Amino acid sequence: MTGVCRGLGFFPFKALAEATILSPSTWFVSARSKITKARVSKEFFEERSKDHEKYGGDPDQPHKLHIVTRVKSVKRRPYWEKDLVKNLGLERPHVPVIHKNTTSVNHLLKFIKHLVKIQPLKTPYGLPAEEDMGETYINCKGELIVCRLLKPVDPKAIES
Repeated sequence: MTGVCRGLGFFPFKALAEATILSPSTWFVSARSKITKARVSKEFFEERSKDHEKYGGDPDQPHKLHIVTRVKSVKRRPYWEKDLVKNLGLERPHVPVIHKNTTSVNHLLKFIKHLVKIQPLKTPYGLPAEEDMGETYINCKGELIVCRLLKPVDPKAIES
């Protein structure tokens, strides 16, 4: 501060009185906006209902089960990613594994999302019964298809 006062002592008082004084708002706001202006675009904060329409999801009723498939190798990956892949049962590549859509499972999948493909499990024909579990398969669209076998009709029903 003393250096500024010494520097002003060399100027004549008349020159200092005639100098134009800038209002603090013009220079202060521009410098402050450069420092504190948010660099995040406004589209980031908008509602993402477009994504739900794009992927066929419903934000009010999310799917209950994930189909998780490992599509990349874990070679040359850190040990914690290898452990997560093993704990989630994804040791073999391109073999789908079904997991619940819970926050704990989603938290684990977040760390290996670059190694896996995640799809919702859709049940267009409803959930299978216990006796139909052997005749189910998952097609390439992520749908659980139930191949129900025809049961024989009682002979009493045929006679009447």
